[in-house]
Amino acid sequence: MGFETISLLLNWLELGVLFGILFRLAHTFDLIASTQRELRRAIHHLGDQRATEPAINDTPGGSGDRVGSPLAAISRRT
Repeated sequence: MGFETISLLLNWLELGVLFGILFRLAHTFDLIASTQRELRRAIHHLGDQRATEPAINDTPGGSGDRVGSPLAAISRRT
């Protein structure tokens, strides 16, 4: 085989490897996007569950609201 033939084969091989890398990257970004969608859906679902929970009266003589809870303060900000 001549130098030109080997060079042409190596160029095609490089092109195939680059397409393979791009294909894998596309699947990786699809996986990241679907994971992000699922996380947003789960967080939204948890927020809906939290909104429908009855208030917990965890202080003696307290009114049952969660004003003093750090989690309540965080969930009100978002």
